[in-house]
Amino acid sequence: MVLGVNKMFIAMNRFKIKRGKESNFEKIWNERDTYLENIPDFKQFNLIRGKVEETFSLWDNKKDFENWTKSKAFRIAHKSVGGHSDIYLGHPVFEGF
Repeated sequence: MVLGVNKMFIAMNRFKIKRGKESNFEKIWNERDTYLENIPDFKQFNLIRGKVEETFSLWDNKKDFENWTKSKAFRIAHKSVGGHSDIYLGHPVFEGF
């Protein structure tokens, strides 16, 4: 039995970025309005730099994350995503944990 473990859902997106465009990617994600601050059960958003750029958000559970992806706030937050296609090497890879 593991004590003190909280169950959460992690939504992870892995982005492949064109070489030399990493700082552009970070700027876009650091400056965009995610509209997450008013979403119930949203916990945290992170941008990670490694072999590929990754974003992950923490949620109370998978259902709360799925509700977010179907919300008006999600559509608004993602409406200009295609406007930066010059920095991406394809679509992000999603994983949920």
